[in-house]
Amino acid sequence: MNLLTNFLRSLVLTIIFSFAAPMFLVGGVLLLLPLMGHIPVLQGVTEAIAHKISHFLSIFGSGTALRGLLVISLTCSFVGGLFDTYAYYRCQILRIDS
Repeated sequence: MNLLTNFLRSLVLTIIFSFAAPMFLVGGVLLLLPLMGHIPVLQGVTEAIAHKISHFLSIFGSGTALRGLLVISLTCSFVGGLFDTYAYYRCQILRIDS
């Protein structure tokens, strides 16, 4: 029973962190771009980058950037959960073989 509890705890933490990582990464970039836009030389570049990121996210979100970010985060969360399950499986196989 202890192995199942450890596996579920690991899986839930992996899913949460895999979901939060793209949110913080993209959110941090979109937060820093307007701050960098106050520098006169970089104003046009930061606006163009923010527009490109927003357009990229809206492709995945059927026209909404926030929904696109949610879709990407859910996908990363699913892949992180699959990877954690695979790593747990490999650990169990290697423990049995030795």
